[in-house]
Amino acid sequence: MKKLIISGFDGRMGRALRALVSDDPLFEDFEIVAGFDQIDGTVDGTPIFSKPGSDSGNIPSADVVVDFSNYTFVPEVLRYCIKTKTPVVVATTALGAPELDLINETAKVTAVFRSANMSLGVNLVAKMSQIAAPAVEDSFNIEIIETHHNQKKDAPSGTAILLADAINDSLQKRKEYIYGRYGRENDPGLSEIGIHAVRGGTIPGRHTVMFAGPDEVIEITHTVYSSRVFAIGALRAAEFLSEKPSGLYDMDALLG
Repeated sequence: MKKLIISGFDGRMGRALRALVSDDPLFEDFEIVAGFDQIDGTVDGTPIFSKPGSDSGNIPSADVVVDFSNYTFVPEVLRYCIKTKTPVVVATTALGAPELDLINETAKVTAVFRSANMSLGVNLVAKMSQIAAPAVEDSFNIEIIETHHNQKKDAPSGTAILLADAINDSLQKRKEYIYGRYGRENDPGLSEIGIHAVRGGTIPGRHTVMFAGPDEVIEITHTVYSSRVFAIGALRAAEFLSEKPSGLYDMDALLG
């Protein structure tokens, strides 16, 4: 059995992870031994710790931590992982430079997996876009359109930036990111990647990479209908990470 700690235990993604471990035979080798969250106590018999970085001696040992918390809580989780040398999957988004620096420090002492999006499908879209982009970079416009429900806080999404970065990494000459086109002169824009955010209602997460050329358009679209896909990706990452040496890993390493 792989012993698992869930950070963000009682949040939406924490509950999704718990349901998978409880109900899905694909993940029956996981055992949840503790949780990290804002309030100390127990939830469904599992001990919860609000200050894992300073309370590590009282926390049951684990093979891996999966973090779906809040960027403000991530340093606390990483301090625990540094102290105990516990591998960690960082699935929390909207991380800033301090959190990213601490992730790099953590990776010096234990295995760290980080992705801006834990969906396997989104990361396959990134790979497909990397195949297409070099073939058309001199003659096609590249646009990314992301659509989400009206409760999503960040715009553009971290996934849109993930896709743009993946494309740019595959090109001979990097392109500038343009966020919307209001007030810009109408020019061909072949040196740009346009990134556009739409928010409304209960729309599911949808990302489209568009390659628009003379008289033809290629579109690669991914749509998420349930947060369960992120939990599946995170647990697959946890399986992958639990036996890895220290270092920083991502979806490229998992997908091969």
